[in-house]
Amino acid sequence: MRMCKPFGQLNRNCIFNMKNGGGRTSRIRRRKLFRSSESRGVNESYKPEFIELKKWLKDRRFEDATLIPARFPGTGRGLMSKTSLQEGQTIISLPESCLLTTDTVIRSYLGAYIAKWQPPPSPLLALCTFLVSEKHAGDRSPWKPYLEVLPKAYTCPVCLEPEVVNLLPNPLKTKAWEQRSHVQEFFSSSRGFFSSLQPLFSEAIETIFSYRALRWAWCTVNTRAVYMKRPPQLCLSPEPDTCALAPYLDLLNHSPDVQVKAAFNEETRCYEIRTATRCGKHKEVFICYGPHDNHRLLLEYGFVSVSNPHACVYVSKDILVKYLPSTAKQMNKKISILEDHDFIENLTFGWDGPSWRLLTALKLLCLEAEEFMCWKKALLGEIISDTNEKTSLDVAQKICCYFIEETHAVLRKVSRMKDEVALMNQLTLVETLRTEELKILQASAKALTALQTAFT
Repeated sequence: MRMCKPFGQLNRNCIFNMKNGGGRTSRIRRRKLFRSSESRGVNESYKPEFIELKKWLKDRRFEDATLIPARFPGTGRGLMSKTSLQEGQTIISLPESCLLTTDTVIRSYLGAYIAKWQPPPSPLLALCTFLVSEKHAGDRSPWKPYLEVLPKAYTCPVCLEPEVVNLLPNPLKTKAWEQRSHVQEFFSSSRGFFSSLQPLFSEAIETIFSYRALRWAWCTVNTRAVYMKRPPQLCLSPEPDTCALAPYLDLLNHSPDVQVKAAFNEETRCYEIRTATRCGKHKEVFICYGPHDNHRLLLEYGFVSVSNPHACVYVSKDILVKYLPSTAKQMNKKISILEDHDFIENLTFGWDGPSWRLLTALKLLCLEAEEFMCWKKALLGEIISDTNEKTSLDVAQKICCYFIEETHAVLRKVSRMKDEVALMNQLTLVETLRTEELKILQASAKALTALQTAFT
């Protein structure tokens, strides 16, 4: 993520330049120029790596007259429209010959080794092995032009330093550690298969298929692959084979505000993306990865979407009960009811305030002893009593205030840690996530205050 130049700093430069020309008309012109320069991307199609990629794609029967590589403030590298795009227009149609799938791997020099290995490797392992091997091949790899434009490093939680992972919100932190364990196990369980590939290389296999190399390949597939279901292959494990790497197409960034249709066209044998949203000339062209909150985006793709309408703050069970009145009774029974009816997960604060699920769970937990028989009505969202309504709103406000204080504390810690230059990108990612969550919590606190005021 890149931060835009602070507006105040630019404004001072404008004031200084007014001596040589200006008044109201020139100020308006300068403001328009500033806004335009901030929203438009910087063309990067002249860079050697993109020139080589375009040649490589042309050899595989793909030429694009609609999009060009560019760098944008806020999102970084992406694709920019050369002309205005209309609803229903195909923005990219990538031939099958450009796609990297398990078919590509099995047809390669790795195919015979995959066919011999028992138990059969997974489709994911096949793709990751091919990526590591081709990257090691360097100039000898026919996939070099594509490999050269792939990220050298990723910001998925598996790649974050432990001290940065510990700055994440607790629910996401738990999933981050699970992801790290999963990739470590993936590496450990694959070492036997890697050893079988030794005849293909003059170097020791451990130096090529290291944990770091496999982690890079895993992140490449996990963050950049498109969905493309393949028929089962006998030499691969029965896990779903649904990932395809799509050079050039994978430069498209995510926005929750656009709609697209994406699929492999069996008639044209191309992977096609059709937009349902208009896009102006020289603007960044986006696709939507799905209605994901920021925890999901960071976990799966390694980024955070600013002003994401799907973003939320999760409330765990321990926080849920921490601020209940000390007089609350039958707590174990109430928690058991919530668990049995799937009301203990996905309790959130959002831009509009506490979710219905969160308030409903709190209403049940705040039931007085004499109201406990009404727990089914509480789960349906019915009003049990004025006291129950007021108590549940008060607890929700206390939980919200706790999260606001905790988020402020983490942001202060991030600010202090930013002296460590090596961690700057990772810390900025956490800072963006926490700042977005702080905005959500502040909006929720305001909504709760309005609810409390209306109730009284």
